[in-house]
Amino acid sequence: MGVAAGQRASVSVVVADADTAISAGSGDVPVLATPRLLALAEAAAVAAIAPHLAPGMTSVGTSASLEHRRASPVGTEVVVEAELTEIDGRRLMFSFIARESARRAGGAGAGRGAGSATGADEAGGEDLVVGAGTMERVLVDRAAFLARAAGLRP
Repeated sequence: MGVAAGQRASVSVVVADADTAISAGSGDVPVLATPRLLALAEAAAVAAIAPHLAPGMTSVGTSASLEHRRASPVGTEVVVEAELTEIDGRRLMFSFIARESARRAGGAGAGRGAGSATGADEAGGEDLVVGAGTMERVLVDRAAFLARAAGLRP
């Protein structure tokens, strides 16, 4: 198995109507839904290790902790980076951070309060953090996992 701490990957999305809290059923505002943010973080974690897994192996999510700090309206590009930080047997721990890109439909800073684009640059990007957290995934044999899952169903 070639999985090693430090492996990382990122995924990005331009927030669309299908990514919003309204669409996810997690709220009634047209901004990036927290469940969608978590799904992006999971996708980045999977991408970080997928090329290094032995044939027939996969990983499944078992826990996550997420702080969603900033609303990202439709048209905002969000980039989520995950890094494998710890390996304990089959248990893999990741950290992730989501940042708002300067790219936005209608131009940088469109739809934000005055000074948000320059404030981000002057603060070193700190206020562009959309969310961050940790997650745990466990390595499993795909076929054995699916067989066990099928056996649990009536």
